[in-house]
Amino acid sequence: MIYIYRIYQWLIAAPIFIVATFITAIITAVGCLLGNAEFWGYYPPHYWSRFCCWIAMVRVKVDGRENINKDKSYIFVANHQGAFDIWTVYGFLNHNFKWLMKKPLEKIFMVGWACKKARHIFVDDSNIHSIKTTIEEAEETLKNGMSLVIFPEGSRSWDGHMIPFKRGAFMLAGEFKLPVVPITIDGSFKAMPRFTYNITPCTITLTIHRPIFPGERGFNTKALMAQCREDINSALPPQHQDPQG
Repeated sequence: MIYIYRIYQWLIAAPIFIVATFITAIITAVGCLLGNAEFWGYYPPHYWSRFCCWIAMVRVKVDGRENINKDKSYIFVANHQGAFDIWTVYGFLNHNFKWLMKKPLEKIFMVGWACKKARHIFVDDSNIHSIKTTIEEAEETLKNGMSLVIFPEGSRSWDGHMIPFKRGAFMLAGEFKLPVVPITIDGSFKAMPRFTYNITPCTITLTIHRPIFPGERGFNTKALMAQCREDINSALPPQHQDPQG
């Protein structure tokens, strides 16, 4: 059966995915240029992501959606198991947001252009000036009631376990005093880990945890990072859990 799926994946699904991606990028970029980047920067990619999961025969189950309010701003932090994390969050979180993305992604043909027009935030952590620029861009985005999604690991896992978190996401949360929502993604490592382009049809579970609200003085970055990691870890299966939390 897997051999039949491979033929389907590469001869049918992959060409359709490429065409759908370029069409979505064009619609997103042109729509944003015409105005209302909040709409065009979210809804075309939202439905594109759901389509990508459908065509790949990957199903997504969502737990904990009642923990968030669609009309409020949050900083979402999620573990990063594989490529399907993007489609899982974009397609099934059901909350308008902007990505905090690594600077090199800006160079992806068509997609980088569309993301830039959609006002997603590209971060270059190579120097202090770039980090300050990122904070300024994030501030401009968040003051309009928008949310951010960040993968604090910075890159995909090699084995399904979480790798150490970077402080940037949590520093932003402290800077803007927004509630932080940990998100656990389980199953995308099985669907397509970073060391292969082959897809394995499966079910991905997206668990939305309760928001962590700032105190009067904002957040203690170290404590917030530890709490988010513990919450995310708690919804992973035993084989992917970090024994140290």
